[in-house]
Amino acid sequence: MTTKPGAITATAEAVARRDVTSVQTVTESLNRIEEFDDAIGSVIALRAELALQEAARLDASLAETGEVVGPLHGVPVLVKDLENVAGMPTRKGSKLYENVPPSETDEIVPALLRAAGAIIVGKTNLPEFATEGFTDNLLDGPTKNPWDLRYSPGGSSGGSGAALAAGLAPIATGTDGGGSVRIPSGLCGLLGIKPTVGAIGRWPAPDWLDLSTYGPFATTAQDLGLLYSLMTGVVPGDPASAPSFTQPSMTYRRVVVTERTSAWGPLPEPVRSLFLDAAERFATMLGVPAEIIDGQNTFESVGDPDVDWFTMCTAEHVAAIGRDTVIANLSIMHPAAASFMEEGLRVSIDDYLGTRHRRPKYTRIIDELLGQDTLLLTPILGVEAITYDGRLPNSDSVDMLPPEVYSTAFQNITGHPAISLPAGLYPSGLPFGLQVTAPRWHDHDLITLARRWEDSYPWARVAPGYTEFAVR
Repeated sequence: MTTKPGAITATAEAVARRDVTSVQTVTESLNRIEEFDDAIGSVIALRAELALQEAARLDASLAETGEVVGPLHGVPVLVKDLENVAGMPTRKGSKLYENVPPSETDEIVPALLRAAGAIIVGKTNLPEFATEGFTDNLLDGPTKNPWDLRYSPGGSSGGSGAALAAGLAPIATGTDGGGSVRIPSGLCGLLGIKPTVGAIGRWPAPDWLDLSTYGPFATTAQDLGLLYSLMTGVVPGDPASAPSFTQPSMTYRRVVVTERTSAWGPLPEPVRSLFLDAAERFATMLGVPAEIIDGQNTFESVGDPDVDWFTMCTAEHVAAIGRDTVIANLSIMHPAAASFMEEGLRVSIDDYLGTRHRRPKYTRIIDELLGQDTLLLTPILGVEAITYDGRLPNSDSVDMLPPEVYSTAFQNITGHPAISLPAGLYPSGLPFGLQVTAPRWHDHDLITLARRWEDSYPWARVAPGYTEFAVR
């Protein structure tokens, strides 16, 4: 089966053939944002005039030389407002940064995409400081899921996930420190990969020092592979960053399936049924049996990676902002962000260093489980949906989501790559995401497997009522 090119590839090819101009692609993205985003709330800032000027220069260059700048020539991009874009403030969804000056330079991923010919049209929303699995803050308000506006697209890259699911731009960037690419991918019906830590170099240093990485979203595996290839490589200042590599495809002889990797109890229905069905289909695609294990005890001899992730992230975020600044500004933070910071203020140096010493032990356990020929299947989330303001069904709380909601943190602790695959729909019509974790540095295999999954089980590339990005 030949899969129709995704929005990124199709847009770049159309510009290169001169079927459309860069000005037309940028105008189309701006028009779609104006038409649809009032209801969604995914885009919080635009650079429309500058984007159109840059597009005109690219059109003039193509007309003069006949050559494209790079593989993304003329493709519009939205950037998560955790990443710096020259000339735009980086406010991180916080009133604390409401009046920060514009950034002087592009951050790593925006710079790489721009060098490949992409045009940045604006910035996308996120939970305050990127600390939650739903996207809402007191500065820009909530982002709603295009699949159903009553619900959240997830977080923390929820603005980008929602923008892609609504076809507002071909590319929207993400970061992942505890599931922040994979969670919106699962809730918005997208592909999203958290790479092996170090595969995509990071600068400036993230607030969660060893846990956060950049990671691409896409609607097709071809587009995901293109973005991944453009992002990888060594970055000065990141001690974990590694040279770009192309790993030969591996043969996977085992697929290990578990509902949980921490002791949060069984999955609720209908999450469990969709997960087990998707896992069985994935194993059948590979021609291997699905080996179901009780993963709740996987890390029992060491500790709980979800709890340690929380301890590490909260403490490091307080340190990144500054303890005194955090204490002085708790009153202007979103309740979930304030609770997150209050937890960080309580972490002792002994508690923090304890998590650091347990990280290699968690990593070794997963290394030994996976070897070089095993994949681990888990759900992305332990719930079907989260309301756009951060509540679970039958709950009025808009504080932090409880830990049993998540199934994405241990890969950030251990550094393993993990991908979210669109894997069906709930009876409500909302998307379900299957998470596949591979051995470290097997990122390319995950993208190859996504291609096979896409051919076997194609999915809707945008939410109902929206159209895939193309110049009309």
